[in-house]
Amino acid sequence: MKIYTLLKKQKLPITKEQAWDFLSSPKNLKTITPDYMGFNILSGGDRPMFAGQIIQYIVTPVMGIKTKWVTEITHVKEGDYFVDEQRFGPYALWHHKHFIKAIDGGVEMEDIIDYKVPFGILGQLVHPFLVKPKLEEIFKYRTQKLEALFGKY
Repeated sequence: MKIYTLLKKQKLPITKEQAWDFLSSPKNLKTITPDYMGFNILSGGDRPMFAGQIIQYIVTPVMGIKTKWVTEITHVKEGDYFVDEQRFGPYALWHHKHFIKAIDGGVEMEDIIDYKVPFGILGQLVHPFLVKPKLEEIFKYRTQKLEALFGKY
């Protein structure tokens, strides 16, 4: 079983509180997700984030195929970090840690995603040219969108 890790860091010239307020609101996920993915929250995004929260989405990750994605917010330390885990969706495993740290002149956000692709060896074969580039593209979009909203560090 192959588990992949994606690590992303971004610095923004905002306060830790501003970063937390934005990132911990499920409804803001649509804002930082590429439009072509057709991201739409079906349920669970109407409350402030809490451990145990279940959020259901529809997303179109590849080839126009709509997929239901169900995540659970498993850990929350107000202002510092939260963890979401896929309960149902396109990955065999999805564990996403979001950290926010105050730095001189702003914040550093760190994302650590541990994931496993479905379909065994076939999934591992397509990972380098389909899954990994798609994740890189999504996080590049997110970086650009956050800079457009909050400025460059």
